[in-house]
Amino acid sequence: MKMTIADVLRKIDAYPKTLEDFRVKTFSGALVTIISSVIMALLFFSELRDYLTPNLNEELFVDTSRSSKLRINLDVVIPTISCDLLSLDAMDTTGEQHLQIEHNIYKRRLNLEGKPIEEPKKTDIAETKVTKSDTESHETSTEAQCGDCYGAASEELGIKCCNTCEDVREAYRKRKWAFPEVSTIKQCQNDKSAEKMKNAFLEGCQIYGSMEVNRVGGSFHISPGDSFSINHVHVHDVQPFASNQFNMTHKIRHLSFGVNIPGKSNPMDNTTVMAEEGAMMYQYYIKIVPTTYFRADGAQLQTNQFSVTRHSRKIAMFSGGSGMPGIFFSYELSPLMVKYTEKKKSFGHFATNVCAIIGGVFTVAGLIDTFLYHSVRAIQKQELGKFS
Repeated sequence: MKMTIADVLRKIDAYPKTLEDFRVKTFSGALVTIISSVIMALLFFSELRDYLTPNLNEELFVDTSRSSKLRINLDVVIPTISCDLLSLDAMDTTGEQHLQIEHNIYKRRLNLEGKPIEEPKKTDIAETKVTKSDTESHETSTEAQCGDCYGAASEELGIKCCNTCEDVREAYRKRKWAFPEVSTIKQCQNDKSAEKMKNAFLEGCQIYGSMEVNRVGGSFHISPGDSFSINHVHVHDVQPFASNQFNMTHKIRHLSFGVNIPGKSNPMDNTTVMAEEGAMMYQYYIKIVPTTYFRADGAQLQTNQFSVTRHSRKIAMFSGGSGMPGIFFSYELSPLMVKYTEKKKSFGHFATNVCAIIGGVFTVAGLIDTFLYHSVRAIQKQELGKFS
């Protein structure tokens, strides 16, 4: 008899079929089937998720880029000092202040429970918060022309007249004198700053936003008092308060340099520091590592990772010690750069793993089912033999 092509192909079938009449379906086999199917589904979706997540290759090399700006993102809450008393200042490694930096910094007044009191207001870097009063209408025309400086007038320092409360403060700063009681200064009696001083420790403040500074080592700090320079020395005037009255408890909700990328961690996020006493100076030393991220779609992201070391100390007020209460961040750039590159995974690798998962689980489940089936039959035969 002549064999057809179909007959020849049937002879090389590696998967011969058994007759339905000789198949035995058991309860244990059903349980093994359900469990193995669930396992195969879980492993399949796990492998699919891994396939859709690109590989991330990491390289380390010397930074030869010439980026001109460094973006600093911050969000800091000081719960016991009002916004009117806090200054945000930035300077580079030479000690010069960044007066022309691009920034978008906001201050939001908070109550002592941490809830906002009013809408946030944009603020300037190293701004003078005590403005000139516009309610001096009660003064006579003679006083408006040349107000009393309360002993601080000096032709050598260019101090002649003090028509506003801020003029008196500036005169005392130039003299390096302690500012007297506000109630004794006539120009300050109608000044809005006197009202602000009453709420100095009855409110909190949230300072948040971003700023772009030159890509060199530098520092920025949040500290109480009006900031200004005397002979190129950066100082803060906290009068009429003493330094030990300032509780520098703070929460760093967020601090980062540059944009966020997948896998990037910011070690200072949600950091809360409780000040056990006043006049505390908190210093954070930050080491910034430039990072380049190449996405699988070809996009390139420039960002920075960093590590941080914290140090705190109490200001020695009467022993000639230096420093002032506040939160100080000093940063420096590493000469090395990290490059991350996303690479898509091979579909062949994914298909191979899926086949291995399905085949392996199916085979193991078949062995378990065979073992259970023969074990149950052996037990049944033994029981029947005993009964007979």
